[in-house]
Amino acid sequence: MNLEQAKALDRDAFHQHAGKLKIETRNFIGGEFVAARTGRTFSNVNPTTGEVQCEVARSGPEDIDAAVTAARTAFKSGVWSRMAPRRRMAILNKLATLIEENALEFALLDVLDMGKPISDMLKGDVPGSATTFRFFAETIDKINGDVTPTAHSELQMILREPLGVVGCIVPWNYPLKMAAWKIAPALAAGNTVVLKPAEQSPLSANVLARLFIEAGGPTGVLNVVHGMGEEVGKPLALHPDVDKIAFTGSVEVGKLMLVYAGQSNMKRVTTECGGKTPQIVMGDTPDLERAVQYAIDGIYANQGEVCNAGSRLLVDRKLHDAFVELFLKNSAKQFKPGDPLDPATTMGPLVTREQQERVLGYISIGKREGAKLVKGGGVPSGMERGCYVEPTLFTGVRNDMTIAREEIFGPVGAVLSFEHLDEAIAMANDSIYGLAASIWTKDLNTAMRASRDLQSGVVWVNCFDHGDMTQPWGGYKQSGSGRDKCLETMSQYTQTKSVWIHLG
Repeated sequence: MNLEQAKALDRDAFHQHAGKLKIETRNFIGGEFVAARTGRTFSNVNPTTGEVQCEVARSGPEDIDAAVTAARTAFKSGVWSRMAPRRRMAILNKLATLIEENALEFALLDVLDMGKPISDMLKGDVPGSATTFRFFAETIDKINGDVTPTAHSELQMILREPLGVVGCIVPWNYPLKMAAWKIAPALAAGNTVVLKPAEQSPLSANVLARLFIEAGGPTGVLNVVHGMGEEVGKPLALHPDVDKIAFTGSVEVGKLMLVYAGQSNMKRVTTECGGKTPQIVMGDTPDLERAVQYAIDGIYANQGEVCNAGSRLLVDRKLHDAFVELFLKNSAKQFKPGDPLDPATTMGPLVTREQQERVLGYISIGKREGAKLVKGGGVPSGMERGCYVEPTLFTGVRNDMTIAREEIFGPVGAVLSFEHLDEAIAMANDSIYGLAASIWTKDLNTAMRASRDLQSGVVWVNCFDHGDMTQPWGGYKQSGSGRDKCLETMSQYTQTKSVWIHLG
């Protein structure tokens, strides 16, 4: 069912379609769905109900070997890397169309896997993933080599070539969208791929792999291996026949990716490792109501399970009370936990019971360290079966408190106060992270100073989370290295070769 048809469905229809889904849970290697070599599986749990909904292949190093061999064989054959550029473009554009035509299946699978509201999937993740493939498809015949100025007797050509086999390790908070961000540029550049989805959200990856073949993609070019990080992600990152790892996840695991690359073949590694995004609200904010609305969206959207969640709300002391009052009033109307298969729901459960307990643990730490809990803080009444956490807000937060420093990855906001711009920037930069930041002001000089001095890969002025596929996505400091989405990304999936010809 396509996007527009799916958007017209109601709660009962979504539940009916979810109950009829035929879920593929095996690995996809060499163009075929296959069980893990050991026959092992792990339970996939619906975070809304707490019930096991299927058993998924629990793979190991032997499955990674098989997938990498398939990918390497396909790459060496040239069936994809040497395919006529416009033919590769046509296949990736066809895949984008197939994503839209299968919107309902993708949306339902990610809802069942990690609790994302169905409306978010149909308005954001599914069309955004299709756009990602179209964007990178269009780069295929536009990334050129070069001929440099040389002496009359010499000719130098700089060729741009694919790397080879790329291992993509993606997180659970945007299962389809993050897979698209990694896979699309890797394939557009002519590489072959082994995708390791998060074990918490493995299901939509198999549909993507199946549709790649339906779109005309050759077998072995896109492979999917399911399993635990230590059992699958680590062997993929250590594999000597993998040329690059593209990773999104925690700082801890991102650092391990760099270690594994050094322990194996010095493969290239790009990482996106989260953030602790500050939203700075200056005293001259032109529209406080709008700033508050963006602040609410910035921390509670996607249940707060967002790398750039704007969880640090740095508010000018003069506006503090008015800001908090508006925040509490407006957020109560907009974000209420509910059934993620109901189109009216704006907040679903967290991805797992473990993540729920982790977020509740941070809330307890916030209270123990002296922050004032002014909203939420617990499990919504009547939703104890699921992994829900109420939208939560603390005030009276200091920058040295745990909830102001560590990435919670849940719907927990922290309000901090400041007196002047320099103090706000110093507080914002006092973090190991540097993925994104925002500032609200009507003063051009203030906006430009903040944009210059904030240590983050993205700075939004008088908005939050705006952007499109031209926007480089990645961070400073321990938020990682490399960029997603933009044209620059293609350089990270290719390498240059210099050909020097003596003409005599």
